[in-house]
Amino acid sequence: MTRKLLDHRAEGPDTAPPLLLGPSLGTSNALWDAVAPELSAGHRVIRWDLPGHGASPAGLIGPGATVGDLSGLVLDLADSLGVERFAYAGVSLGGAVGLHLAVHHPERVTSLAVICASAHFGGTSPWRERAERVRREGVGWLLESAPARWFAGDFTVPRLIRDHGEADPGAYAACCDALAAFDLRDRLADIAAPTLLVAGREDPATPPAHLREIADAVPDAALVEIPGASHLAPAQCPEAVLTALRAHLGGGARRGMEVRRQVLGDAHVDRAQARQTPFTARFQDFISRYAWGEIWTNPTLSRRERSMITLTALVAHGHYEELAMHVRAARRNGLTPEEIGAVLLQTAVYCGVPAANSAFATAQRVLAEED
Repeated sequence: MTRKLLDHRAEGPDTAPPLLLGPSLGTSNALWDAVAPELSAGHRVIRWDLPGHGASPAGLIGPGATVGDLSGLVLDLADSLGVERFAYAGVSLGGAVGLHLAVHHPERVTSLAVICASAHFGGTSPWRERAERVRREGVGWLLESAPARWFAGDFTVPRLIRDHGEADPGAYAACCDALAAFDLRDRLADIAAPTLLVAGREDPATPPAHLREIADAVPDAALVEIPGASHLAPAQCPEAVLTALRAHLGGGARRGMEVRRQVLGDAHVDRAQARQTPFTARFQDFISRYAWGEIWTNPTLSRRERSMITLTALVAHGHYEELAMHVRAARRNGLTPEEIGAVLLQTAVYCGVPAANSAFATAQRVLAEED
């Protein structure tokens, strides 16, 4: 019999580094609609739904459920997708799941982002009372106050309010049980994964002090506070959340600079950095973050293959100064002079003999420097 799994939505290339996104209680994976597509440019993004939320089966958890139970369901989903290690970001209850995974399954978590969440959620009584009332009356009574709990000002997302109203009462109550029992304050120092905390300054459910408490306890954790954001920050302030996550995740400018140096050489990158001005700084960041941090790091093609493609493209557009730089890069990536010559001969057929003639002259000059 096939084991039931959490429903999920996957975006981005299968070969990219996996990133799991967890939701807040009462919402669906639509919470990430304004963020996930952007993150999928450099990651295999997998956003999942809580039991009884979205299309996830309600029977996956029952009364007395724990955050550990939810974490087990997330690991089952990851295993079914062939994902061994992953970056993780989660909101509220989804953030609690991330904390539990980082403490109890550190071998699975490469980095952690906890958004508008807590290491404890204000004591057991309010959550047990909410669970009991939801089991008696359903979730309808929660809808009127949801916008004030979730968003600052007059902002709202009708889709998320609708998803709240469609949540299964039994599964919702079981998630409340999990929040009631959750308290990881005495284990935060055990978290070894690079950790980012994101707080909404207008969040009444998990105020910034809750995120600061985690940041103070987790070694080398970073904290970002977003003005104007309440509890569902990815929906209300997606650009700010996206900026924080991009800076935190390994596919950004830092990793891009490492690859850029490996391919082009320290001397070239140092010269480029020395010439950088405030006018060109954003362009240099763009190159490091996207060209080198996302495209050149994607394992679908080898660096040898990427060098051959790059040489061809530069010949086609007549960028011979860049061609010289990438002939050197091709040698670092393992191409022999004979293979470089074969690539340029191929360009003679499809890019034109004059272009290939200039390319051969450029490459010959560069290769002669090695002698």
